[in-house]
Amino acid sequence: MNKFGLYTKFIAHEGQRDTLIEMLLEAASGMESVEGCDLYVVNIPENDSNSIWVTEIWSDPSTHQASLSLDEAKVLIQRARPLIAGIEQIKLRPQGGKGI
Repeated sequence: MNKFGLYTKFIAHEGQRDTLIEMLLEAASGMESVEGCDLYVVNIPENDSNSIWVTEIWSDPSTHQASLSLDEAKVLIQRARPLIAGIEQIKLRPQGGKGI
């Protein structure tokens, strides 16, 4: 299995998390038609009012990289940047399990 995964923590500026969630859910909706995207889930932690976690699984690293060059993705990234105070990312190599 050569899958590629990411856990990305977006830290929104105070009071901007809900707007950023809407944008990330818009991105998730757009991933429905992107070849190679197996999973794109937007999560919020119970104990942090400014953070959002996105869980992604891709067929391989190149399909993820290609998705970032889509016009829709570029526009969404530009719209979201002012809302983001920080980003932390963990790259993964999924090994298997339910849903993969």
